[in-house]
This record gives sequence, C-alpha cells and structure tokens, in this order.
Amino acid sequence: KRLGEAEKSCLRARDLTMQLLTFSRGGDPVKKPMRIRELLKDSTIFASHGSGIKCRFDIADDLHPVEADESQISQVMSNLVINACQAMPTDGVLEIEARNTAVEEHGLLPLTSGRYVQILVKDHGMGIPAEYLPKIFDPYFSTKSKGNGLGLAVVFSIIKRHGGLVQASSKLGQGSVFTIYLPTAEEDVSPQKAELFPKLAGKGRVLVMDDEEIVREIAREMLTYIGYEVGLAEDGVEAIQLYSEARAKGKPFDAVIMDLTIPGGMGGKQAMEKLMELDPQIKAVVSSGYSNDPTMANHELYGFKGIVAKPYNLDELNQVLQRVLG
Repeated sequence: KRLGEAEKSCLRARDLTMQLLTFSRGGDPVKKPMRIRELLKDSTIFASHGSGIKCRFDIADDLHPVEADESQISQVMSNLVINACQAMPTDGVLEIEARNTAVEEHGLLPLTSGRYVQILVKDHGMGIPAEYLPKIFDPYFSTKSKGNGLGLAVVFSIIKRHGGLVQASSKLGQGSVFTIYLPTAEEDVSPQKAELFPKLAGKGRVLVMDDEEIVREIAREMLTYIGYEVGLAEDGVEAIQLYSEARAKGKPFDAVIMDLTIPGGMGGKQAMEKLMELDPQIKAVVSSGYSNDPTMANHELYGFKGIVAKPYNLDELNQVLQRVLG
C-alpha cells in the first residue's frame, strides 16, 4: 500500500512536470489512435477525488477514436475538472458529456472541416464574469487567490497542438461550460486491442541505451522478468559497439531501446543514424521523458519503429516491444 501511494505521488509529480514542459517549451503531442471513453471517466474521477463533487457522465457508446496523446488529454481533463471543483467549493454536480460531431467547411467554428469528438465539461458553480472570459486562457491570468493561472493556458496549448479547439461560456451564478473539439482518428481502434498482449511473452535479445544507471537497471529487471535477454549501454557510442559486436558473433539484438538525450554524449537520434547503416532492418524504440523533441512526435521519420515515454511501466514496455517485434 505504501509503495502504491509513493508511485501515485511520483506520477503526479511527472504530470506537473509535463504541464510545465508543455507550456514553456511547446511539447508536441505524441499522438496515436485511441478511444477516450475510459480516459474521460478515469481522469475526472481521479481529479475530483476528495472534493465532495458528484460526477455525472453522458458519453456516447459509439464515440469515435481520436488521434491524441493520452497523457496530454488526461492532463486537459484534470485541469478542467480541478478548475470546476474550485468553482464549486462545497459540493455540486460536475457533468461530463462526449459525442460525435461534424464540422462543415466555412462553418462558424475556426476548424478544418471533418469529423470531431465534442467534449463538454459543465459545472454549476459561481460562473465567470463576462469581462474575464476573453482572458481565461492567457498564461498567468487567474481570478483565484491560490491559482497560478497555468491550468487553462496549458489546456488551450494542448488542444491547439492536437488540431482542435477549446471554448468557454459562462453565466454568473449558474456555472460554466468548457467545450473541446478533438479530430477523430482515420483508422479504427479495437476496444479490445490492449487485451491482445499477454503479460509475459518476451523472447529474444534487447539492448537498452540510457545514461542513467538506475533507468538501465530497472529496464533490465523488467525485460528479464518478461523473458528477454538484456544488454546495457551508457551512450550511443557504446550502443553501436555492442550492437556491432553482437552481430559479428552471430547473436544479434532483436530490438534496441534508446534514450533520446545523453548529456555530453551521443544520443538516440545520432546513434540511430549509425545503426541503420550497420543494419537497415534494425528494430529500435525511442525513449524519453520529454515530448518537445520532434523525434518523439514523428519517430518513424528517424527510423524508429516505436516509442515508450518515461517513466514507463512493465505493461507499456511489454506492449511496445511486442508491436515492434511483431
């Protein structure tokens, strides 16, 4: 139980760090087709926990999948829910609605025409004065004594980078409504997709390159537990050397997991260029805690077959390797 609480605290610290990075450095979303029905519920319940607010959901059963960054959309919902809870300081009902919609060309909304998922976050709090509404998405603007004014600015930044739109309407004494539009994904996503991955199914050899010893060691423990043989490298130069030697000995690595940024050394992107010269068929996964590098948002352009954002857990590591190794 104590370890579980410690993990939750670490993940909350991660989410706050990602908010600051998204706002200050313009982190591009690492998008993939996904269904957000459960994400909307989980993020809302988690963010409203302990507030005394009752959550009411009206989410369409046929909600289309969207092309989105899961952690960033979760962040958007958390920020909006926290904002709503602060508007209803004692108790109240928070309504979350989601449905499919279409945007027509030359319509009223400043969006590209096409299919979207519309999400509404409704509170029944004190409302926002009309003169403040145009400013609420500005950085550091806040009407709260304990606010830093970043929450809604981050929401605006994330949704804009997803090619979507966020709008707000409010009536004093009646509450506020935040409306989000997210573009739908072109490809369908099976709701049972995650269940296709067995818990322990690793077979083969994996090389892990990371400059932090603790990350290397934990990755080795995870991969060994799943069933892989593991090699470790501290930087890109060592990774290239180990990969080359393994091929020469007839015991090649089946996959490589590479940290994107190595302070003072060769990082994953530079190492990948050299490794593709050695082996054009290399199956590599890029790993980073930062989403502002274009390599994470467009990993295929740099030869990577998959991505895993730090901090990752056992299931995430298992799933990305199964996808990459087929």
